[in-house]
Amino acid sequence: MTQSQGIVVLGSTGSVGVSTLDVLSRHREGFHVVALTARANVDLLFRQCQQHRPSFAVVVEESAGLELQRRVAGSDLPTEVLIGAPELQQVTRLEGVVIVMAAIVGAAGLLPVLEAVRAGKRVLIANKEPLAMLGGVFVSEARRSGATLLPIDSEHNAVFQCLPADATQRTALAEDPSRYGVNKIILTGSGGPFRNFDPDQLHTVTPEQACAHPNWDMGRKISVDSATMMNKGLEIIEAGWLFNLDPDRIEVVIHPQSVIHSLVEYVDGSVLAQLGSPDMRIPIAHALAWPQRMESGATPLDLCQLGRLDFEPPQPDRFPCLQIAQQVARRGGTAPAVINAANEIAVAAFLNQDIEFTGIPRLITDTLDGVGVTDDCDLSSVLAADHEARRFSTEWVRRHGGSGSSVQTLVQTYL
Repeated sequence: MTQSQGIVVLGSTGSVGVSTLDVLSRHREGFHVVALTARANVDLLFRQCQQHRPSFAVVVEESAGLELQRRVAGSDLPTEVLIGAPELQQVTRLEGVVIVMAAIVGAAGLLPVLEAVRAGKRVLIANKEPLAMLGGVFVSEARRSGATLLPIDSEHNAVFQCLPADATQRTALAEDPSRYGVNKIILTGSGGPFRNFDPDQLHTVTPEQACAHPNWDMGRKISVDSATMMNKGLEIIEAGWLFNLDPDRIEVVIHPQSVIHSLVEYVDGSVLAQLGSPDMRIPIAHALAWPQRMESGATPLDLCQLGRLDFEPPQPDRFPCLQIAQQVARRGGTAPAVINAANEIAVAAFLNQDIEFTGIPRLITDTLDGVGVTDDCDLSSVLAADHEARRFSTEWVRRHGGSGSSVQTLVQTYL
């Protein structure tokens, strides 16, 4: 990297956003922050602005944005505060922006990430939902604009690193994986906090238990997705688009140590794996420096101290959400958008204790059965499916004893 590259961090106050800024702080000569964005966490966003002095800060919620404007006005910061979700799209297409870190959790990241792809940016995709919901559009838009898509999810980043170099020269979009001898990819997952839990007792678990991930430090929504393994289901759909593979050639195995982040199996029987400490700064640094390498701040892996690596298949009765997503990956169309929306509502309701943990897969299944799924996969069809699934899921929560108040913000924010 010979000159400083401008970067926008979408979702800078989340766990991936915080890790991204930590990596950037170690390489100030190579990058400068153009914009930071958050939904409402003013305290952390203001501290980030003080440290990185971006030109813009975007806050989605109006009251929080007004508070940040007040704080910035009383400081020496060169930062202009923008308010509202549409401003997320504006900062991703700024001329001085080279890299966009897409770290907004959920469907809220879909439109700003799509705008960055259309603008031909180098897009670092940390949120699964945009590609899972609208993968075909992202692929075609990236090829049209020349955008580079680099995966940040530790699993997809690991697959990317295990592919041949000539398959990944411009983008993670492998046009024909069989050309390179790829037989299948294997996504690993820790199994979360309930890997050894009695399935008959899962209805008793609390949000605190579900968010206590054994290996990774993540936000509450993503932690619950790990506990249900819905995150692996969405990763199957995303991997299919990123690496142009049929879902039946994408396997999931539980690997509780979270040291092997994923593997690629070749037709000659070779299996290549990417290993590393469970630290998101590793894939972040890899994508920021690609095709070069740079220091991430992560602790080096000590294989002798580790001692052993374990693997096991996910049990269907313990992880029904994974099975639902696998079926949806084969179905395609608007089905991924439906289960993603239903999952977001279900997780929000569970975290608010409106439904039990085992209510999450029931809600998702009922929504998939109750909302019309089409083969269309353009933007308007996907947004319509998302809207209808959120409406159906919210009513489901109310019918099953919840107030629905915990999910109303999600319904209003994303549509």
